[in-house]
Amino acid sequence: MKATAQLHELGQSLWLDSITREMLDRGTLAGYVDELSVSGLTSNPTIFEKAIGSGAYDSEIRQKRAQGKSGEELFFELAQEDLARAAALFRPIHERTHGVDGWVSLEVSPRLAHDTQSTLREARRLHAQAALPNLFIKIPGTREGLPAIEEAIFAGVPINVTLLFSREHYVAAAEAFIRGIERRLDAGLDPQVASVASIFVSRWDVAVAKQVPAALRNRLGIAIAMRTYAAYRKILASPRWQRIYNAGGRPQRLLWASTGTKDPQAEDVLYIRSLAAPFTVNTMPESTLKALAEHGEVGTLMPADGGECETVLARFEESGVDLDGLAARLQDEGAEAFVKSWQELLGAIEAKGGARGPGR
Repeated sequence: MKATAQLHELGQSLWLDSITREMLDRGTLAGYVDELSVSGLTSNPTIFEKAIGSGAYDSEIRQKRAQGKSGEELFFELAQEDLARAAALFRPIHERTHGVDGWVSLEVSPRLAHDTQSTLREARRLHAQAALPNLFIKIPGTREGLPAIEEAIFAGVPINVTLLFSREHYVAAAEAFIRGIERRLDAGLDPQVASVASIFVSRWDVAVAKQVPAALRNRLGIAIAMRTYAAYRKILASPRWQRIYNAGGRPQRLLWASTGTKDPQAEDVLYIRSLAAPFTVNTMPESTLKALAEHGEVGTLMPADGGECETVLARFEESGVDLDGLAARLQDEGAEAFVKSWQELLGAIEAKGGARGPGR
């Protein structure tokens, strides 16, 4: 049995952190679903920016520009067309699992990361426009994003909470989700609104690589993930959540993001082996998925209580790492990086349409 299938059997969903037109046209994504147990897909501005730059969308961009479309409107049309095709591939999984799995994700404009009302308005608009039963709208778990997440859940919009870096970030996102579901129950509405909370892992290790001793290299992200997993399992066991579950609600699943190995000296599936855990999702780059399929075994399951994570994290603090401060910095930098990719994405669309559009 392939390692990908082993993880699936252990109760973890494998999602692909990538989407391209070529992947859809050539049947590559369908092959991953059939052969590598891939049961969902995520995207972000950086992924789309690279896809647009490949040239696969040039003709369609010119056509849409000729129709008077540009900027974000044009991009969201392109993205929704690709995601609709991917969602159709995952629809049987979504139906078979009664909405637990088989999801794709689309992010609101990163420019809105610190604008609560605009984020909520855009999330509702994109959800209604796409009209896909297995589409998550991605909202960053920033201070301003949390109220939008609660309101979107209350409105029945499935949400992928992104840009979470710590246990505290996750707990705040989980609270927003739970409040939204509790309000639905109080209003007599269906409590089944799906959500995942995405914890970014590898960026922790990149941030401290030059700061900590060799014995601690590539251990911080995993320790943070273990601490967060313990908080996740505690929430699932809480009377507050069990009341919701008893009323028909579904848990917000924890999702491991940024799980491609950045250190060339580290194992290529380091974050996959270390983050094997039931009731979770691991979304990985295409190269990491292929590497995992070539390996025969997966790691041991993460302990529900976090194992030795607090001991490991204490060693990082002793080495001068301010965990809370670094979490805040990583979230800010992540939001800024997505804005940069977003601007480059829109610039690439403008250049492609302008260089060869009507009259050129």
